[in-house]
This record gives sequence, C-alpha cells and structure tokens, in this order.
Amino acid sequence: MAVLVETHPRYLDHDSGSGHPERPARLRAVLAGIESAGVADAVVTATPRTATRDELARIHPPAYLDALEAFCARGGGHLDPDTHAGVDSWEAACLAAGAGLDAVERLDRGEATAAFLAVRPPGHHATPERPMGFCLLNNVAVTAAALVDRGERVVVLDWDAHHGNGTQDAFYRDGRVLYVSMHQFPLYPGSGRLDETGAGDGAAATINFPFAAGTSGDAYLAAVDEVVAPAAEAHGATWWLVSAGFDAHRADPLTGLGLSAGDFADLTARVTDLAAPGRIIAFLEGGYDLEALAGSAGACVAGLAGELHRPEPSTSGPLGRDVVSAALMLRPG
Repeated sequence: MAVLVETHPRYLDHDSGSGHPERPARLRAVLAGIESAGVADAVVTATPRTATRDELARIHPPAYLDALEAFCARGGGHLDPDTHAGVDSWEAACLAAGAGLDAVERLDRGEATAAFLAVRPPGHHATPERPMGFCLLNNVAVTAAALVDRGERVVVLDWDAHHGNGTQDAFYRDGRVLYVSMHQFPLYPGSGRLDETGAGDGAAATINFPFAAGTSGDAYLAAVDEVVAPAAEAHGATWWLVSAGFDAHRADPLTGLGLSAGDFADLTARVTDLAAPGRIIAFLEGGYDLEALAGSAGACVAGLAGELHRPEPSTSGPLGRDVVSAALMLRPG
C-alpha cells in the first residue's frame, strides 16, 4: 500500500519561541524516523497547498483569521504563555491547515491508500476563536469540516497525550463528526472528562478516554476494539482522521503516559484495518522527545503502509481498563 507523506520547508520557519519544545527539529526527527522505517518503496512524497480563507472559515470566524494574520504580519509574539507566533507563522499555519485538504484531493485521485502529514504548527488545541497549546489553526478540524460538507461521515481519533479541546469544541454539537480522544488526565488543557459526550445534534458523538499517568498501550487497544470500532460502525464512518501526537510515549518530557513506539505501530494497524483504503489521514500533533518521536512516527507510517515496524516492544499494564469500561457504559444502547 502506498502512503502519501506531505511536508513543506516553510513549516521550519514557524517561530514558536526560544527554547520551545515545539521546535523545527521535531520535523527533522519525524522524517528521519520515516526513512528508518524501511518502507521507502511505499512512500509517495508531496508538497501541500495553502488552505483558502473560505476553507479556514468553516472552522475559524473571519475576525479571528484577520486578527491572527495581522498579529503575525506585525512581527508576532506571545499569544498566551505557551503559544508564540512569528512573522512567518501565518503562512506556515495556512500550509499546515491546507495539508489535509490537499491529501483528501490526492487520495480521491488514487495517488495513495493513506496519508501522513508532517506539519507544524500543530492544531488540535486551537479552538474556533482562540490559539492555544502551541496551536494556531486547527488542521484536522479544517479537513473534517470540508469532508462533512460534501456528505462524508468522519471519525477524528486523537491519541495525543493532551486532550484536543479545540477539535472537540468545533464539533461538540455536530453529529456528522465522531470525535474520540485518548489522553492523560489530569493534564493540560484540563478538558476531556468521561462525561463530555456531545450535545444537541452531536449528543453521543464525542468519546473521551481520560487515562491516568502510566497507562500503557494495551488499554489504548482495548479502547479501540471495545468502544471506538463499534461506535465508528454505528456512525457510518467513511473517513478516518488521526490527530497523531506521539507525546504519550513514556520518554516524553511533557507527559506521563507509558506507551512505546511499538504501541503506535499496533494502534495504526488497528485503525488501518477499520478505515477503507484511501480514506485515512494522520496529522502530526505533539511529541517532544526527538528519539521517541522518530521511532513512533516511523512506526505509524509503516503501519499506514500495511507493514509492521515495531522499534520497541509494545507495552501492557494494570491501568486504563476501568476508563474503557466507563466509556463503554456511557454509549447509547
């Protein structure tokens, strides 16, 4: 199976601030990890396009977009204590948001059977009206909104260690998108409790797994097998979008979960089995230990190609099954 890998040199120009963990070296580590995964024959490289203002406005109001563009044009600075933008950040963010849209177009044309987007800045904390958590525009949400507007049924699976509050906010009342987050709790940004399950037309279309620090990969697989897979089938999913943060790795300096690169190989294989060929896109989110990030990204891309690349053994432990059971109890029916 062919995997589309998209990235852009302008991503390196996004200024996240001096000493910031979300740094350009992350992209270089991701690409090195993909190269080391041994699936070069399956990789199709491409350069993404910029998202248009109308495409961004499906998620972000025009006033927000205007303010963010003007802020960057003035030289940027801190948007909050964690989030910084520079003069080149607006262009990088628009290219990051456009990568998913470009990948959809390429997958529609049959250029590959899956896609992995090595983008920055990341996106899943950006709410429709607020940048936060290193994120300026919500990359995965922009793509999900484009897909549902053409009649698709979308699952967004977010396995970043931090809850994707921005993506949840964007679709909390929209039943066309099934949003699933597996994250450490308590941890920034403080959202993602079990009882956050959607509202209005989006009732029961949000599923959160707030895992305790130390949770290992077997709990994540149980969550997919016992809760996510049947929920996606009931949802009638036609596309899967993955917020592929790798900061749930046990070596990550910002988090306390217990996964390994091998677990990301297993998770990707599960999702690839659930998604139709040509209907799965993974978006890079977090991951701040460069060695762990490289191994995990390589495992993910190999999995999208239908190959098992497990740089480290998968993990198991006693934590997390109670969360899976509790999430299952909250499902309708």
